[in-house]
Amino acid sequence: MPESKHVNKTVPIPPYPVEGAGNQQFSNLRMYGAMVAIPVTIKVYWGISLTTMVVLTLVLALPVVGLSLLIASWTTPNPPSDIRLPGRPIEDYLTFRDPELAAKYTGRKKIPMELFFENYVEGRIDVNGDFFETFEARYDWASFPLHFGQVKFFLTQWLPEVLWHSRDQDENQVRDHYDRGNDFYAAFLGPSMIYTSGIISDPAKNETLEELQENKLKKVCDLLQLKEGERHLDIGCGWGTLAAYAAKNYGTDSTGVTLARHQTSFGNDRAAEYGVADKARIVCQDYRDITPSPRFDKISCLEMAEHVGIRKFQDFLLQVRELLDDDGLFYLQIAGLRATWQFEDFVWGLFMAKYVFPGADASCPLYWVTK
Repeated sequence: MPESKHVNKTVPIPPYPVEGAGNQQFSNLRMYGAMVAIPVTIKVYWGISLTTMVVLTLVLALPVVGLSLLIASWTTPNPPSDIRLPGRPIEDYLTFRDPELAAKYTGRKKIPMELFFENYVEGRIDVNGDFFETFEARYDWASFPLHFGQVKFFLTQWLPEVLWHSRDQDENQVRDHYDRGNDFYAAFLGPSMIYTSGIISDPAKNETLEELQENKLKKVCDLLQLKEGERHLDIGCGWGTLAAYAAKNYGTDSTGVTLARHQTSFGNDRAAEYGVADKARIVCQDYRDITPSPRFDKISCLEMAEHVGIRKFQDFLLQVRELLDDDGLFYLQIAGLRATWQFEDFVWGLFMAKYVFPGADASCPLYWVTK
């Protein structure tokens, strides 16, 4: 591995920065060709009308995309790399409690990642040693093909959910996920209780999770140019830390909105703890019910917009415009796929949708959000 000038004590240099197969090897031309060739072939052999062929093309478009990605994920090799993996047997990384899995995956036989995590959560596989170090070397013991189970989940659950996003669906999913207990989230979020990324202030300094989140809170407030007395709205506020922080440190009149009851209670308690119960409040409310009278001077939304859904994203932005003062500022933080996607991204995206981030869509690249 060539010498790197990367210096960051908080985020160490990845030992095996391997790139997996993805869009650089995937042929969009072949996929589009299949979209056209299949209905044309049916028209030639069965004599269907042109109108029927067009309808058939539209109906088959999504299945053809899914099948193309499925086949490519199994047949496309990883691109050439100068990174040398350890080359260790899978038994060095994993312990199989299931006899069939133990017999099937031995030596250098790699296990599909989807099969790994489904069996891991069921207790049929254990990770040997440090979990983080094991996953740094994941390309040494795992592969990233898509499975029919993932395709089924995508078509029958994920896609309808992210397209529909009814009020009942959003309420049930948010409360089922975020109201499972504040102690559960505190175990890995720490005292800040912030469920979004932190910011590194100094690469040469080893910063704690709490410091990273403090950096982020200050950065967001500074970018919003918050001033004393301004009306600040935080959409999808989580446990209300940003709203309380802004009121305490910038003197704002901050309102946080969330659908989760436990988050609402925690956030209002935090505002009281900070001594700003009169300046910061957390409201248990659907974002669609926020009223624009009077308008807000500043609005923040940190990784809540993923829950809005693709179909309603434009309406969400139009609503923000109505809520925001004409001279106001809007801070949006949103997650999505990198433009140079890899099949690994789809595997983890579907995992997140199933177990971590239900009803959310973080599959859109940045240009889709900003266009």
